[in-house]
Amino acid sequence: MKFLREWASNVEGPIIDIACGTGRVTIPLAAEGNNMIGVDIHAGMLAEAKNKASHLQQEIAWIQDDCTELALDIESELIYSAGNSFQHFITNESQDLFLSSVFNHLKPEGIFIFDTRSPHKEELQTTGMKEFWKSYIDAETSNKVDVFTFSNYNSLTQVQNNITIRRHMSPGNEILKEIKTQINLRYSFPKEMERMLHENGFEIVNVYQDWEESPLTGESKQMIYICKKQQSGKKRK
Repeated sequence: MKFLREWASNVEGPIIDIACGTGRVTIPLAAEGNNMIGVDIHAGMLAEAKNKASHLQQEIAWIQDDCTELALDIESELIYSAGNSFQHFITNESQDLFLSSVFNHLKPEGIFIFDTRSPHKEELQTTGMKEFWKSYIDAETSNKVDVFTFSNYNSLTQVQNNITIRRHMSPGNEILKEIKTQINLRYSFPKEMERMLHENGFEIVNVYQDWEESPLTGESKQMIYICKKQQSGKKRK
């Protein structure tokens, strides 16, 4: 990702990738000579990340930890979180705890970059009904898989409940098995983000609608925040 590569090129010392997943961004940045630390709560994702990095003979510190309770003995000039991970913190308390963890691991005037989906009307529009999304061929069985989605947005909690249903079909178009997964995502509004970041010790340097640095507008479906740790900020608990 060009945007993060440019920020990383100006950093001395370790860079922390929070909610790194399988290392989709961590590994390419390490390949360019950056000292990377990848943090995630999911052991399975970290195992895959370690496997991918080992094949490329890359030295990356992978740490399994809760991003709201980080206690790394390190401070960084740059911390980032990509892939809209911020939306997984669905309560005010968890959002504040996450931002506090980031604050405590940044050097003075360090930079925190993260993305989150914008609460655009199309993002929040839900029918309350199961909808067909797509079909694909399963690599292991060569059977077709039909994918359906169900979304419901609660305007009081600002949380969208998303259910994905994957139906594995036989060559005769019979349902062999059905797998359901669920995820809840919090949507935060721009003015809400301004208050939240300021109260947690951050100055907003820029906000974009994409990783190409396009200006944020009322029609943007994504928000990319570049934040600086305020010099006057105090260590949060």
